[in-house]
Amino acid sequence: MAARALSADEIGIPQFTVEAAEGDVFSLASHARAKEALEFGLSTAEPGFNIFVAGADRSGRLTQTMAFLCAEMQKRPPAADWLYLNNFRRPHRPRPCQVPAGAGRRFRERVEVLIPEIRVALQRAFDDEAHQSALQAPAQRLQEEINRRIEEVKTEAESRGLTLVQTKTGPAVAPSDKRKEQMQKMTPEEMAKIQADAQEVAKHLSEVTRWATSQQRSVAEHARAASTQIADQAIQELITSLVQEFEGIGGLQRWLEEMRVDMLDNIQRFAAQQPEGAPPLEPPEQRYAVNLFVDNGDNRHPQVVLEGNPTYENLFGRAEYRQEGMRLETDFSLLRSGALHKANGGILVLRADALGAQPLSWMFLKGALRDREIQIEDLRQQANLPVAGAPRPKPIPLNVKIVLVGAPNWFYTYFAADPEFQTYFRIKADIDMDMKAEPETVRQYAGLVQTLALEHGSEGCSADAVTRLLGLASRLADDRTRLSSRFEMLDDVIAEARVRTPKGPITAECVDKAIAERRERNARIEESMQERIADGTVLIETTGAVVGQVNGLTVRDTGDHTFGGPSRVTARGSVGRRGLVNIERDVAMGGPIQQKAAMILQGYLSGQFARRIPLSFTCSITFEQNYGGVEGDSASLAEAVAVISDLSGLPVRQDIAITGSMNQRGEAQVVGGVVHKVEGFFKACKSAPSGLTGTQGAIVPARNVRNLVLDAEVVAAVAAGQFHLWAVDDLDEALELLLGTDQGDLHANGDYSPGSIFGKVSEKLIEFNEILGKIGII
Repeated sequence: MAARALSADEIGIPQFTVEAAEGDVFSLASHARAKEALEFGLSTAEPGFNIFVAGADRSGRLTQTMAFLCAEMQKRPPAADWLYLNNFRRPHRPRPCQVPAGAGRRFRERVEVLIPEIRVALQRAFDDEAHQSALQAPAQRLQEEINRRIEEVKTEAESRGLTLVQTKTGPAVAPSDKRKEQMQKMTPEEMAKIQADAQEVAKHLSEVTRWATSQQRSVAEHARAASTQIADQAIQELITSLVQEFEGIGGLQRWLEEMRVDMLDNIQRFAAQQPEGAPPLEPPEQRYAVNLFVDNGDNRHPQVVLEGNPTYENLFGRAEYRQEGMRLETDFSLLRSGALHKANGGILVLRADALGAQPLSWMFLKGALRDREIQIEDLRQQANLPVAGAPRPKPIPLNVKIVLVGAPNWFYTYFAADPEFQTYFRIKADIDMDMKAEPETVRQYAGLVQTLALEHGSEGCSADAVTRLLGLASRLADDRTRLSSRFEMLDDVIAEARVRTPKGPITAECVDKAIAERRERNARIEESMQERIADGTVLIETTGAVVGQVNGLTVRDTGDHTFGGPSRVTARGSVGRRGLVNIERDVAMGGPIQQKAAMILQGYLSGQFARRIPLSFTCSITFEQNYGGVEGDSASLAEAVAVISDLSGLPVRQDIAITGSMNQRGEAQVVGGVVHKVEGFFKACKSAPSGLTGTQGAIVPARNVRNLVLDAEVVAAVAAGQFHLWAVDDLDEALELLLGTDQGDLHANGDYSPGSIFGKVSEKLIEFNEILGKIGII
């Protein structure tokens, strides 16, 4: 069969019937599978059923997943608040407390008000005269009795010529001044008598001292008990009021009772002034603070938290520090929550690539999912940097759904790199690259386009603008029968078109202008390449015919712009036995797929021409003026044409370029980027000195026809007969078009028709074989 010429109707941007339907992105067929997976993942509370959303860039995999998750959370009640409270018995292990949403903030505010109220109440109670009398009277009575007993001892001492003196250690017995004068003249017997008297008085004084100490201890105990009773009476009503207000909420009642007991044990902390020289005491405002760790008081539904930088501290929380002299200090009130705490009871969304860059976070996240609790670790202490008072808070139970979002390659990277990945992420929400352009899908896509336009502040899109944007979606999908799921690329065009539409709906003209200007901004490299072709720097011919020389087609991607262009493929054959010599492979500039394609071509030539004699030739093939390497098999048809042209001596038309892969049987196979390749050769022909001659065109595999969604200028040129496109099913059809004659029939004797393409190739190979035989190589 001959190559089939394609009409303009087969290659232009498809015109879809516009009938917009309401719906969101997850109503599209491309997102239906992902939607079902998300719905199932959210419906089960079983551990391990976390979700990985995999989708191409610009497919709304993050933005629309966030919107979908937020909408799902609207159906659920809000998550609880979490408090961290001082653990009075074990201060380094602060206690988490779960309370209903909003109750945490209210409790914190009430305790903040309570502390100054208690200080005032205690001050008033202890300033009361009755209370002061009750506290001071026992001590005064004891002091009077102590003074009376000491006077009795003093009187006894004076009767014996002794006296009591005050020393650093208390009262002591000493001779009176008169007795001291007499002692110089006393006999040993008299001195012994005085010493015995002193010992007797000292014994009585010691008894009084011991009794006084015992009584002072009792009085102090009584004073403490009285103080505690007074303080308890002063604060009981205040705390009881708070207990009643928060009755039945978590463990607040128990903690308030513990707080009351601790306050009574530490009344001195409420004193207006601390004793001089005493170590500073922790103020009540700090000791009895309420750390509102997670506040959901303003939320009506569970939170969907997106953590863009999932470091350990951002996920699991941290302890802040305050400077005290030359050291850092921290306590439970300085604990700060992480994204896991804020999302607890809801959903935590993480970018897969961001989490992949934080291996420590991934390790701890797996541990949290395994143990179903969030433990705050102080990494400073793990790094041997101890901090005074650093708490190790008790963990908070974890009840969260983790949603990882990323490109498909990240899913497979996690899957391959960590055997435990599937244990914790058992659901894959896979977004398709594109979808069939079926009527219902087109209606939903049109509705999405209108929604995007409205979000940009316009009055929507006109019908022709919607048609144009649907056609662009088909072009992005590289398939006339499908629509791309990367709708955010359309959103960019709509945003630019909106700028050009100050009022009224966006028109197709504005859309076309936005597309053209985007291309103009990003096409510097493409235009530079076309200029080098036009001025002859890059050798490309678009007229005439040359033996062993073919215009192949390549495609380049600069990130923000993809474009194609011609690349000269040449072949030079000679007598020899090496067969096909791939120059790119020999100089290590060809990738593995390109090398495979060259070997497939060798297999095709062997099967076609080495049935009776061996392939007695050496033929080198290469991409001329290529300095950056070659990869892919889309030039294998072009390479085959170049080799066969050189062996047959038949010139190849230079006004026709070709792209396509082939198998060992010569069948044309699908390749990528045909739109850009065809448009690139069209531009090369248009900018050449001869311009468009009316004979130029490009050959593509027949299986690629559905991928032709060409620019309007190319379509117009095809419609006017200035440019042509042909579809081929195999190499034979391409050879007949490019070499201008038929490939030839294979006769029963194994020969091809004389004068045909394959006939000339066979004749040349037989000639080479005979030459090798004559020189004794065979």
